[in-house]
Amino acid sequence: MELSGITAIVSGGASGLGEATARELAAAGASVVIADMNDERGKSVAGEIGGIFVKTDVSDEASVQAAVGAAVAAGPPLRVAVSCAGIAWAARTVARDGTPHDLGAYQKVIAVNLVGTFNLMRLAAAAIARTEPADADGQRGVIVNTASVAGIEGQTGQIAYSASKGGIIGMTVPAARDLAAIGVRVLTICPGIIDTPIYGSGAGAEEFKARLVAPVVFPKRMGRPDEFGHLVRALIENDYMNAEVVRFDGGIRFQPK
Repeated sequence: MELSGITAIVSGGASGLGEATARELAAAGASVVIADMNDERGKSVAGEIGGIFVKTDVSDEASVQAAVGAAVAAGPPLRVAVSCAGIAWAARTVARDGTPHDLGAYQKVIAVNLVGTFNLMRLAAAAIARTEPADADGQRGVIVNTASVAGIEGQTGQIAYSASKGGIIGMTVPAARDLAAIGVRVLTICPGIIDTPIYGSGAGAEEFKARLVAPVVFPKRMGRPDEFGHLVRALIENDYMNAEVVRFDGGIRFQPK
């Protein structure tokens, strides 16, 4: 899929992996719609890349529909949707004091990470389906979803997060089969330990990150958001990549905790 002259929508595009992806796609010539809850940061990034910001709650149908509508109205055909919006939560199924995992917290993680990803995928794909084919294969667009290595081998306390990310992984093949009829490819990336602001800064944060890096095989460091953005671009541009779950983790295999 040629990125120049198309519109792409990126959820969670105001920071971290989503911001890196938005910048990469814009650099490749795409008009980018950033769908995020962070007004200030979202507007700032959109301004820097010549994109559009739409405040978006991915778990809300009307909110995502408004963002997709803005992408359709941007001018160039909407052909790419990348889901990077997500939240994390750490709690055991039953705590050491015998308290069960909070159901509301579990439902919130599922609503944002899993339902939110499906929400953007279905609404963006429906909009992409109304465009003309972009090539001789009849391809109209590409969906890239973000899961996690935790969705494959989650650690202690990751029950909600792993369930949400595992659900995204599970959607990949059936979604690709569903959307083949309209010429849309579906891919999922499973990041490992990526160096984003979520880990904080300072000596304590660096010590914590050093421990996280220990199981990484090679290169012996955390991944960079720009490397993630580059992978998104590569998957979009390679037309024979479809229905795949791609690990992006330096060979890490998570330990129990």
